[in-house]
Amino acid sequence: MKIDPWSSANYQDYARLRDEFGIEEFTEDDWKDLPHPHKLLRRGIVFGHRNFEQVHDAIRKKKPWAILTGLMPSGKMHLGHKMVIDEVIYYQSIGADIFIAVADIEAFATRGLTLEETKALAVNEYIKNYIALGLKPENCHIYLQSENQDVKDMAYTLAKKINWSTMVATYGFDGSTNMAHIFSPLVQTGDILHVQLEKYGGVRPTLVPVGVDQDPHIRLSRDIAQAHRLYNVTVTKDNKIGVFVKVDKDVEKLLDNAEEILYKLNFKELKRIADYKAIYIQKAKEEDIPKIDELLAKSETKFGGYGFIQPSSTYHRFITGLTGDKMSSSKPESAIFLTDPPKIAAKKIMNAKTGGAVSLEAQKKEGGKPDECMVYELFLYHLIEKDKELQEIHTSCKNGQRMCGNCKKYAVQLMEKLLVDLQEKRKTAEGKIKQYLS
Repeated sequence: MKIDPWSSANYQDYARLRDEFGIEEFTEDDWKDLPHPHKLLRRGIVFGHRNFEQVHDAIRKKKPWAILTGLMPSGKMHLGHKMVIDEVIYYQSIGADIFIAVADIEAFATRGLTLEETKALAVNEYIKNYIALGLKPENCHIYLQSENQDVKDMAYTLAKKINWSTMVATYGFDGSTNMAHIFSPLVQTGDILHVQLEKYGGVRPTLVPVGVDQDPHIRLSRDIAQAHRLYNVTVTKDNKIGVFVKVDKDVEKLLDNAEEILYKLNFKELKRIADYKAIYIQKAKEEDIPKIDELLAKSETKFGGYGFIQPSSTYHRFITGLTGDKMSSSKPESAIFLTDPPKIAAKKIMNAKTGGAVSLEAQKKEGGKPDECMVYELFLYHLIEKDKELQEIHTSCKNGQRMCGNCKKYAVQLMEKLLVDLQEKRKTAEGKIKQYLS
């Protein structure tokens, strides 16, 4: 199975994706003790993660952490795009530093747009809507890839640890792929990792919320982060926890530094073997590795390292288009755009594919199929906040007590309210954009 970040494929077999690519299941245990958990978390729309535990720990202990997300301005913003910013706004409300990359280099490389066109699209279509949806300027940094020298410098510097065979295996590049396209994933790695530089807040857990189609970028960034570490903390073959120095310079100083950190963490029984560039911790457990690794990472900058903590990620399901295919900017009938007039949105909803039976009588007798209904997805992802109300709709549909026409009319009513509210808030958003742009 292959994931292509630039294709229009609609990935639906999420269990298989988790299994094949080593994505962990996102369960109630991951969100239940978060402050007022967002509906996308509660309802299983966020279905998987990589290393969310580190972010969870930072939230619980009120330690610094960051969000990095990106937007590729290649078309109008629709409800599928809104999901990510809904997550970002939620995380901002519980303490995250927010970084949003305008992926103009990627759009130039893969969509054929000029940098001027992408900037205009980003400002007028996306950033205005982000502000209207509730993104706050505090601890929020929006920037263009092409204008952030630190990101571009990191892309070039970090690329030294990545070879061509890795890029081919990760992305399927071949001899016909243009070099700007090949370079753009490295720029995204610069996006994800630069937030841990000292000038942007320093080494700390970083969460990247994405659709599963973006997982290749996450895997590449995690590999590069680990490749630039000075230390490696791992379980040895004899089930001990070992701290290993990965470089040949300042080995004794790095071992001294590791010993000092381990003593502060109350690990007293240590076995140091200089020839192996290693310290073995006699009474540590596997669950101790994240806290050991985090403190070691933060200390690496003293020795000229980056000290990157591997970025965490969460993966959300794609909202299905109103036609039953993937929601796409290139298929206006499949998507509701955030700038759609309410009458246009209403027409799309009334024509949407549903999970209803072939006739009114059949639906009353056999019930509908809400889990196959595009209108129910609008309720699930965007329009209904209360879980109890959503469950009542789901149950009454399956029992044949609720007809598709009633659901569509209710969805039209709620969508009109959402779009009119956004329309009003966008009017004042333009004057605030400079507060957000780095």
